[in-house]
Amino acid sequence: MTDMTDNSSTGTARETLARIIDTSSPATLLSCGSLATEMSRIWQKHQEGVDVHTLDTSDPNASLVLERVVDLALITDTLEHLPHDEGALLLGQLRNYGTHQIAVVVGETPDWAFTDFIGLGFRRHAELENDNGALTLYTYNLDTYNHKRAWNNPENWANPEMWGKAWW
Repeated sequence: MTDMTDNSSTGTARETLARIIDTSSPATLLSCGSLATEMSRIWQKHQEGVDVHTLDTSDPNASLVLERVVDLALITDTLEHLPHDEGALLLGQLRNYGTHQIAVVVGETPDWAFTDFIGLGFRRHAELENDNGALTLYTYNLDTYNHKRAWNNPENWANPEMWGKAWW
């Protein structure tokens, strides 16, 4: 699975989402928002067997049922219209239920700041062009979220022979 965190400035939101979908090649795709849904449907037309779920932007948490792990979730045109707590709940549930990659495109809004996304484990990926103002792409990738730590191995434990055998 491709890491979506190159922190580059790219073109339009449409082009960027198309590139993310193409590089991650998801078998399961969740979308919320008009652009996310449009891009998901295009991907579904060109790929056999892709499972696409669409959430209602007015109340995405009500229709969020994660029966199995989602490969990629795309969120656009949603956080700007939801109360902050509802948006944080949506992103937190997607992340906590094991969604491999999440891409959120958000416009300028007083309710959402850079620190809100960082606190949820996202990275700022790119600034995007839009007719209605600036957009920012934030991404989350389960594979690169929690980096390996050199000290977290059997050699650095008091009793390395007990590694993986006893749980407190």
